Amino acid sequence: MLIVNTGDGKGKTTAALGVMLRAAGRDMRVGMFQFIKSAETRYGEHIAAAKLDVDIVPLGDGFTWLSENIDDDRALAARGWAQVREALGAGTFDVLILDELTYCLTFGWLDLSDVLDAFRARPRGTHVIVTGRDAPQELIDAADLVTEMRVIKHPYRDQGIAAQPGIEL
Repeated sequence: MLIVNTGDGKGKTTAALGVMLRAAGRDMRVGMFQFIKSAETRYGEHIAAAKLDVDIVPLGDGFTWLSENIDDDRALAARGWAQVREALGAGTFDVLILDELTYCLTFGWLDLSDVLDAFRARPRGTHVIVTGRDAPQELIDAADLVTEMRVIKHPYRDQGIAAQPGIEL
């Protein structure tokens, strides 16, 4: 299946990590590529995934939409996408999570038709989960399952409460 978790609410990556946990429990080969998160920071999911022998590969440079060098961001996305294409084509994973991929599509760093072609050509039985805000309509149309997370109340926005270890980090 092609699964998309999108919307402005919290929980897109968290839902994908839930599938990661479930699939790892079934001895499936699971991998995650994170298009925005930097390898410089070790998040809770990285620590847990290592205990489960699941690869999470940060491909980005942090919150790149604030970057002053968009060419570097585009190059990072392209290098990351090359790794994803290789993993997809080789059938490396039963479940492949592409965290925050939608930003690379929305910002035009990756070609949407190339991404969709790679999804269509993936080996039978390979599930792909894409997360991030503002999923393009073409991606939504191609997906088998789409969930839109909607913010109703948020601790930072509404109360100024910073991200919490174990919850967001």
